[in-house]
Amino acid sequence: MFKPNLKSLILCGALIISPLAASSSFEDAQLAANEGRFEEALQTYNYMADRGYAPAMYELGKLYEGGFGVKRDYHKAAELYQKAVKKIHADSMFALGVLYQEGKGVKLDKEKAISLFEMAAQKNHPAAQYNLGVMYANGEGVLQDYRTAMSWYQKAAANNFSLAQFNMALMYYDGLGVPKNLEKSYIWNTIAEYNGNMDASHSRKLDERNMMPAEVEAAKEKADAIYAKIQAGLYAPDGRL
Repeated sequence: MFKPNLKSLILCGALIISPLAASSSFEDAQLAANEGRFEEALQTYNYMADRGYAPAMYELGKLYEGGFGVKRDYHKAAELYQKAVKKIHADSMFALGVLYQEGKGVKLDKEKAISLFEMAAQKNHPAAQYNLGVMYANGEGVLQDYRTAMSWYQKAAANNFSLAQFNMALMYYDGLGVPKNLEKSYIWNTIAEYNGNMDASHSRKLDERNMMPAEVEAAKEKADAIYAKIQAGLYAPDGRL
């Protein structure tokens, strides 16, 4: 079974959609940033952040964190994320958690990172759910707890988060936090593979070598059914699969 080192995600996910009144100028600023027109983006983000708009604070923080259009400044990024966290902005909770996890711009504090990831995860942030799974699996900032790790992976997997789906397969293969189950390893490797995860593709082929053709066929049917539910937003992790 292919077994890479479990690592937390350090890049932030999709941005929360802005309110109607601010959407046009905000989306224009996002487009400008994506096209490398950082001065234009900074002008809009600063204007909106000064007026308390959390998504603009978050985007501005990302520019400072990455050094795009400005000198890289992790401390400034952390300040901006913190302001947005106070406005209950999930992406900022995650981004600030990553800074605490890495000790960038703030004092290294794994427990604080866990707290922020939990806040974001409770708002159904898939990357935060995944990072919590990794930290519980590795015993990073918390006591190692494979069952809790699997629980968070399941939530992220239900949100179609490929890395969590792959890690679930690894845990089913090794029997970590759950009974060892080759079929379920195959199922979640297949689902992660559908999402373009090449590590999962390799692991799925290794699973297949230890399964009978009829078992492979049945497992693939289950994977297809689960994946269809996930894509339709109808899959809810219940601990049975």
